[in-house]
Amino acid sequence: MTTKEYESYYVPSQSHWPIIGAIALFMIAVGAANYVTDIKNETSGYGGYLLLAGIGLVIYMLFGWFNNVINESMTGKYSHQMDNSFRQGMSWFIFSEVMFFAAFFGALLYVRTFAVPWLGGAGNNVETGAVLWPEFTANWPLLKTPDGTETTSMGWFGLPLINTVLLLTSSITAHFAHISLEQNKRPQLKAWLGVTILLGLAFLFFQVLEYSHGYSDEMQLYLTSGIYGNTFYMLTGFHGMHVTLGCVMLIVMFFRILKGHFTPESHFAFQAASWYWHFVDVVWVILFVFVYIL
Repeated sequence: MTTKEYESYYVPSQSHWPIIGAIALFMIAVGAANYVTDIKNETSGYGGYLLLAGIGLVIYMLFGWFNNVINESMTGKYSHQMDNSFRQGMSWFIFSEVMFFAAFFGALLYVRTFAVPWLGGAGNNVETGAVLWPEFTANWPLLKTPDGTETTSMGWFGLPLINTVLLLTSSITAHFAHISLEQNKRPQLKAWLGVTILLGLAFLFFQVLEYSHGYSDEMQLYLTSGIYGNTFYMLTGFHGMHVTLGCVMLIVMFFRILKGHFTPESHFAFQAASWYWHFVDVVWVILFVFVYIL
């Protein structure tokens, strides 16, 4: 008979970080909802302050929790079984993000495929559409709200196209950085990862410029500009938030690399950040097609 070798599985002690994270996410949800309401009603409430406090608490939780995980990893407490647990956890996290964006893309497609034709009198809804929205024209994007407010659509050429090129290029540089790590080429790793971070930050910079242009008197494209403004800013805004998170992850990986962390055999933290970055890039390509082009 052959004996099987069983690896020890490290079980950390009780932690206060999960409850802090739960409180922070609750503050973000309540704060964001009230902040949007304050913007719509043009009032000054506590939503913005609660949102910022929640974000600050999340940052504090992430720094503390991941600092514990890094220390546990660097002291050799993790085994191959633990590595598999991390991989499964990151896989499910990315899957949850896929479903998150699927909900918003689903709302966009529902409006364009069903709601707009229905209001335009498609099927047997001729009279109903006329009552709900007289003189409605069934086309997309909707540049006029029921109260007569008009806006302008954001074209795909210019800043959106530049951002698409930036993100696609950053996905390539992130891949080269991963290859350099697997080949233990530390200088190339630092260079490729640094370029990836700069491309991500450039994307965020140009998105800020795009939003500034959208909120200008020339375009008058606001979050309150009907269903088109809602879906545009919700999709691009949440994606920008994910790009920001991805940049933070890559920056943390960069500083860990400077400290000599990771080896060709053990570098799942870097791989997880790379997975997330590629996911963000894929979402943007889909967003660019369905929000800007079609």
